[in-house]
Amino acid sequence: MITYKSIRELVELADAEGKKISEICLRDQAAQMMRSEEEVFEQMEKSFDVMIESEIFGRTPGCRSTSGLTGGEGERMRAYAKGNGGLMGSFMSGAVSRALAVSNCNAAMGRIVATPTAGSCGILPGCLVSMYEEKKMPKRDIVMSIFTAAAFGMVVAQNACIAGAQGGCQAECGSASGMAAAALVELMGGTPKMCADALGIAIVNQLGLVCDPVAGLVEIPCIKRNASGVVIAFSAADMALAGLDLKIPADECIEAMKSVGDAMSVSLKETAAGGLAQTPTGRKLREQVFGKKKEND
Repeated sequence: MITYKSIRELVELADAEGKKISEICLRDQAAQMMRSEEEVFEQMEKSFDVMIESEIFGRTPGCRSTSGLTGGEGERMRAYAKGNGGLMGSFMSGAVSRALAVSNCNAAMGRIVATPTAGSCGILPGCLVSMYEEKKMPKRDIVMSIFTAAAFGMVVAQNACIAGAQGGCQAECGSASGMAAAALVELMGGTPKMCADALGIAIVNQLGLVCDPVAGLVEIPCIKRNASGVVIAFSAADMALAGLDLKIPADECIEAMKSVGDAMSVSLKETAAGGLAQTPTGRKLREQVFGKKKEND
């Protein structure tokens, strides 16, 4: 049974017990699944392994989406990052390349971990696989941080939504960035409150983001939004670790996201009836994929 229904309750529970958010989540999941904590941890570790595999698959030469619209973005960004590191530096450019590659894997019908959705599957791996491979963080710590992400994600799903069809891309990439930011904060030794602050900062920086997939496919602009989601997650985590207070509690940020999603036009919630999907080029790409009849439907 989940012992918290809000971010505030989760933070207060962790503080009262002197535990990390991840420890609270692991304990609750083990109880709910009627399994030992180590068994649940091992299952999550397998999920992290899949994240690593997804990135490798996504940058494999010839990995393209079934529509043919996308493919190779992750590998091209990786090559760029290995050069002079780009404007962001090699670490951040590498993290972006991982997010792109995992999203490429998803578009090519490869196996991914929905974190929290397939459309936002590149953000958490982009952050955590980078911390594991580049910063050499212990694997157990990385896996535990995924429980932190999961704890916050469950609260968001319960009190708002995580589906683009319901709340726009802010609900998918916004939630994913917040989850990743919270995980990063705990990974770096931040307090439960700092984790909550990071979640809130990441969410508010994507409030109002619409879901307007070209041709109705999770490719354009979704793949590149995963890349920007990684940058938001790292910046939100750093701000929280620096002690920057958003002033608006994380729970209220989640409420705001829900209200914005409820007010959003249906044309901007995964229907491909507005935004980029209905630009002249967006419509041409849809015709390219599905033919003239589909375009006129």
